Amino acid sequence: MSIEKTTRRESLFVPSLRLGRTVATDLFLPMEPEGRQDVSLLLINDGQDLDRVGLEGMLDDLYERDLIHPLVCVGIHAGPDRKMEYGTAGQADYLGRGAGAEAYTRFIFEELLPAVRKRWVLPVFREKAFAGFSLGALSAMDIVWSHPQEFTRAGLFSGSFWWRSRDKSDAAYDETRDRIMQRAVHDGGYYSWLKFFFECGTEDEKEDRNGNGVIDSIDDTKDLIGELVAKGYDISKDIRYLEIEGGDHSVETWGRAMPEFLLWGWGK
Repeated sequence: MSIEKTTRRESLFVPSLRLGRTVATDLFLPMEPEGRQDVSLLLINDGQDLDRVGLEGMLDDLYERDLIHPLVCVGIHAGPDRKMEYGTAGQADYLGRGAGAEAYTRFIFEELLPAVRKRWVLPVFREKAFAGFSLGALSAMDIVWSHPQEFTRAGLFSGSFWWRSRDKSDAAYDETRDRIMQRAVHDGGYYSWLKFFFECGTEDEKEDRNGNGVIDSIDDTKDLIGELVAKGYDISKDIRYLEIEGGDHSVETWGRAMPEFLLWGWGK
């Protein structure tokens, strides 16, 4: 049985002075929203991968079964300087990567969001969320955490939470101080409305820098969750951690996790 088409897709190209390029985005719009005041917004880094993730079909299926509230999804295509634009705006990593993260953050607020609102003819969304994959997840987490007044949720798939200010081979390297996102959460505040979805695959990578038998991507993610819990976030109400057995660092694995994220965030 075929699924009724409940999502329409449009392209939106946003000229950016901040990034010095035109940014391609894909908009996934609900055909018949319940009411414009009830529509939420989900920004997604690495939007060029959403066809392989299968987002459009997932939305069609979830809307057809009346399982989620209406959601405008904006897939933001990465540019040629992805490793510079996707990072932490407050600090580049030890190799200088992420130096363009501040410009990317400004693009989101000063150029992308106004363009989306103008196109959708909607000044205010019910809530806004940001998601991403790998380095795009780090970027999404940094933007949400640094602008809590703008967002309610973050979706973080195989996040690059190893991002560090000092090379791990440096004798002075200290995990509690040199992992940038963990330190940002540790030094930040508590925002009771924020909620976080984390996904990791057990085959995300092979590295195990501390020799504890757990791959670094899982360790780094769980340590970030630990910092959130220490801030006051409830591990059962505010945080969802999904570990996929055999899942790897690929769009196929992230596609397996995406429906659960959508239901977690916007399920009826």
